[in-house]
Amino acid sequence: MSSSGPQADRGTGWRSACSLLTVVGGASAPHHRAPAFFGLVGLVLGAVLGGAWWALGSVTPPLVAAALIVALDAALTGMLHLDGLADCADGLLAPMDRDRRLTVMRTPDVGAFAVVVVGLTLVLQVAALTALSPSPLLLAGLWGGARGLMAATAVILPYARPSGLATAFGERRANVIGAVSGVGAGAVVLVLAGRTGSAAFVGALLGALAIVALARRRLGGYTGDVLGALVVVAETVGLVAATVHRP
Repeated sequence: MSSSGPQADRGTGWRSACSLLTVVGGASAPHHRAPAFFGLVGLVLGAVLGGAWWALGSVTPPLVAAALIVALDAALTGMLHLDGLADCADGLLAPMDRDRRLTVMRTPDVGAFAVVVVGLTLVLQVAALTALSPSPLLLAGLWGGARGLMAATAVILPYARPSGLATAFGERRANVIGAVSGVGAGAVVLVLAGRTGSAAFVGALLGALAIVALARRRLGGYTGDVLGALVVVAETVGLVAATVHRP
């Protein structure tokens, strides 16, 4: 009995992480152990995207392959992270007080800030992938590390709302495990990818830190939208950084 309990808990946490971060697993309530598996889910997702990028790169022009990978990423994640980026763009960039920011981020409306930021982000992702040689290691490490940074954010910042789905991520142990395993595994994989991967890792860290600093200053903490925006920004800045230091 003592061994089956933790095993069942880990299984539930893994399934919850998959359902939260991808379209796999169906809808389910967030589990407190889910953050411990964020990095692993990201590694698997990035490896799938990287493999598709490599396969498409041999049969289509680089621009077409890049656009298809960005589209596939949006499909596999259910556009959840892009939605968080859009909400954060409207809520964090426009001048308003804290309570109004939280209200704007919760409403389904899309404003000018969201349209511009999401559009520019997608263009940057496609442009960066077009400039890079297909590398499953690069995407696996970057996608895994970015989701490890999600868990790290839940360790660094308090939750900004009195209630919400992300309150389930309040277990510090699970967040620390997810941060260490996700960021650590992502860093190792990116180092294996060479100078390009190392540059991507530094870029992802800088992008994530920018979102953390902005959320702390304007909200005093994080929300689920902040975590989603952090993933997209970390991935995008990481990809752009990788193009600057191509081998």
